[in-house]
Amino acid sequence: MSIRNLDALFEPRAIAVVGASNRPRSVGHVVTRNLLRGGFQGPVMPVNPDQRAVAGVLAYPDVTQLPQPPDLAVVCTPPETVPELVARLGDAGARAVAVLTAGLALDTDEKGRSLVDRMLEAARPRRVRVLGPNCLGLLVPGIGLNASFAHVPAQPGKLAFLSQSGAFCTAALDWARDNGVGFSHFVSLGDSADVDVGDVLDYLATDHSTRAILLYLESIGAARHFMSAARAAARSKPVLIVKSGRVSEGARAARSHTGALAGSDAVYEAAFRRAGMLRVYEIDELFGAAETLGRTRGVPGDRLAIVTNGGGPGVMATDTLVAGGGRLAELSPETLERLDAALPSTWSRANPVDLIGDAPGERYAKALEAVAADEGVDAVLVMNAPTAIASSEEAAEALAAALRGMRRRPHLLACWMGRSDAARRTLRDAGIPTYDSPADAVRAFLHMMHYRRNQELLTETPASLPEEFVPRTEAARAVIDAALAQGRSMLTEPEAKSVLEAYGVDTVPTRVAATPEAAAELAAPLGFPVAVKILSRDVTHKSDVGGVALDLGSEEAVRDAAQAMTQRLHDLVPDARHDGFTVQPMARRPGAVELILGATTDPVFGPVLLFGRGGTATEVIGDRAIGFPPLNENLARALVGRTRVSRRLMGYREQPAADLAALTRVLIAVSHIVTDLPEVVELDVNPLLADEKGVVALDARIAIEPCEAAGPERLAIRPYPQGLEDRYTMKDGREVLLRPIRPEDEPAHRDFLSRLSPEDMRFRFFGVVREMTHADLARFTQIDYDREMAFIATIPGAAGGSETLGVVRAVADPDNQEAEYAIVVRTDLKGQGLGRALMEKIIRYLRQRGTREVVGTVLPENRAMLELVRRMGFRSHRLGDAVEVRLPLVSRG
Repeated sequence: MSIRNLDALFEPRAIAVVGASNRPRSVGHVVTRNLLRGGFQGPVMPVNPDQRAVAGVLAYPDVTQLPQPPDLAVVCTPPETVPELVARLGDAGARAVAVLTAGLALDTDEKGRSLVDRMLEAARPRRVRVLGPNCLGLLVPGIGLNASFAHVPAQPGKLAFLSQSGAFCTAALDWARDNGVGFSHFVSLGDSADVDVGDVLDYLATDHSTRAILLYLESIGAARHFMSAARAAARSKPVLIVKSGRVSEGARAARSHTGALAGSDAVYEAAFRRAGMLRVYEIDELFGAAETLGRTRGVPGDRLAIVTNGGGPGVMATDTLVAGGGRLAELSPETLERLDAALPSTWSRANPVDLIGDAPGERYAKALEAVAADEGVDAVLVMNAPTAIASSEEAAEALAAALRGMRRRPHLLACWMGRSDAARRTLRDAGIPTYDSPADAVRAFLHMMHYRRNQELLTETPASLPEEFVPRTEAARAVIDAALAQGRSMLTEPEAKSVLEAYGVDTVPTRVAATPEAAAELAAPLGFPVAVKILSRDVTHKSDVGGVALDLGSEEAVRDAAQAMTQRLHDLVPDARHDGFTVQPMARRPGAVELILGATTDPVFGPVLLFGRGGTATEVIGDRAIGFPPLNENLARALVGRTRVSRRLMGYREQPAADLAALTRVLIAVSHIVTDLPEVVELDVNPLLADEKGVVALDARIAIEPCEAAGPERLAIRPYPQGLEDRYTMKDGREVLLRPIRPEDEPAHRDFLSRLSPEDMRFRFFGVVREMTHADLARFTQIDYDREMAFIATIPGAAGGSETLGVVRAVADPDNQEAEYAIVVRTDLKGQGLGRALMEKIIRYLRQRGTREVVGTVLPENRAMLELVRRMGFRSHRLGDAVEVRLPLVSRG
């Protein structure tokens, strides 16, 4: 999976159409016609053994007789012909093939290979990239390329559209034509046997003609590749997605509440959020959101002020806002005073600001100026309903004029109802996103709000893990290994709790008794009242068999309850093994909130985490949020914040707030369990009690399976690679830690850059850098370890933090053929050997991951760097105003 040869797919110089035809309505006929009518400037070469010409253009009987190699070949021949054609096209010089033919996966040969398998076997050794099969084709309107059998062409524009559904492609083309929307690229992915959505995202992320990327997906195959590509693309431009199939798919029988709750669509939703994308649900919403995000800056928060000349539209807008997770801004007393002075006495004196139906343009302008100046307002929606006593056009002109006169442009949206095209044109010419209905306008605000939140998750600066968090991983692994050795797939409750305790999670003390009499004897030292639960490796949910008894106040009560649940287990599950009982003191935590925290293994994305309202009715309540490991403090807090129960955790009336710091630590601990211990396939902590005293797990279930893969390899997002840390002693005797950069290094990185001389800054950034913004620093510290690596040299700082002394960075292309490096050492530490140590470390890393060559660009006056790389074996040559240096890492023999 890479962008290798995708230039031949999207920027071909010559095209062959294999299966071109003069038969009306055939795929070969429509593709040839579309290519010839589209305005493509290169040669279009039809291939058909039975036709001298197709659509008036000379045809060739075979691909071996083409007058020149085609960069791109479009194949629309019967399925059985495709593998051999791909081989012959590759031998003829084609670098990309779009296979429009369907049905290649239906039949297999005597070796069990489908036609898809044979097609790929032909393509790979010839380095031919394959789009499809079973696709509509592709369009690049900017170069007149219409290599598809679409029924209408696409207009040039700045939006890229990718779809796994041909039918959705044609619907999108129809919608775009009727609404004047153009495209930089329009791609039908089909079955994605080779070129998949991740590959095209990688290509489009750096395409300057693409302002935003729109996706329609039905499924995702390579989850880590998709997440890596999506996160990289979302850092540079908006990525919006429609995902069909919102019903749980492919999940095995769940052995825990978490396994039952983590449906695949909820996991997709969490994946899109973590990747910084925005999910929408309809085709018009997809294009509308792209237009909104392309024309406006991201809103800073969720507080919307509504200015309207009608109460009804204001109510409609408010309903949509609150249902979508936004808030009505609370206007300050100063804003209310300004509005009182500017508006009639009958105005609403609240948000929404009702200007009354006779509102002239001047009233609109003054209301906007007052509301936009309020620090408690994140965005303003101005609405107009047509009336006979006030001009909608005048109101629009006044609004546009008021906006031009403002020193600080507010986040402004407009909704002009009725048929006033002139008014809407005035607003759009002023750069104000304008919508036809209150619901559409508020949805646009919600798109901006959710997009901002997702982008914050992508580029946030989390705090470091607490120093006291030192999990006893080997102790937890020993418990799991012992259970697997016995052939078990579930840990007992005491075993599950011991795993949690090894990761610092507080649990209720639990004792195990073999008989009712032993349970009664254990109860007294624990202190009454106690809880008694059945212990059976064959029963996952103890309450289903009446295996839980609470508030038992005496030894006799304990003994009787244990005997009764033994009988119920025998009656309800006769074959279940009875391993005894657990005895626990009752957790008296009045006012504590019952939560659920768990993990499960999604068939696509691997381990996922779940948090929400707990208890026996957790499925009925349905208050839950899903996230991806690894978690840090900010991601854990964001996961909690996406649930309704989070408001209870904040405290209310006489109830104090829960210890959110302790809750965050527990979420991070569970995140580390599924990262460190790949044998854990499901985990359930329910209930997890949280109050102002802390967090305690009352019950726990853990499902296990043998696993050969390392824990991090199962994750959709690669975690911090701690195994790459090592130490180096500088010439002055100080020992430094060489390690991968982390998001929490941002403050130290800012200080590090501030201590570089102007010359060193110019050598590193090839120009004058006046100030590094948070976005700049986040880009340097929030890296995707799957495709980029940065090692820093660091020592403990004087104030308890850390100091960054130097950094080396390498960014590999998606093919892992070439990695570009950059390095800088703090100016006052030159001559300590840090530069060479960092260079040697990044080269070792790149060799280990199989990168073929490392390359860098050095200014000619940076003599120290040129001398260093010369001694390390780099070759150099002048490249304009700079020097390119290269070091092969893999033998080309």
